[in-house]
Amino acid sequence: MIILDTLLVGGLKFVLGKIAAAVEAQLNDDGVLHEELLAAQMRLELGEITEAEFSALEVDILARLREIRERQRGPAPAPGEMRVTGIEATTFADEPDDDEEGRPPR
Repeated sequence: MIILDTLLVGGLKFVLGKIAAAVEAQLNDDGVLHEELLAAQMRLELGEITEAEFSALEVDILARLREIRERQRGPAPAPGEMRVTGIEATTFADEPDDDEEGRPPR
């Protein structure tokens, strides 16, 4: 009886974990929102919706896209706090006239 209960609980946990992963993937999928925005633009061009209706849809979709991007990036830094997001560096060896050891011509 204990083995059966353990298997049942383990199976339910596995299925619920898969469902949670699918929901999380759907929440973070911005492709669906891009398709909704394109569909709304087509409906506007075909005259099925008014400019005001399109604007309301656009505001809603863009807000949802911002939420997804913020979730993917993580929390924003506090005001006045700075975060380094990348560094670009060049060396003298990158110069086209330098020799193989990075020395400029004389």
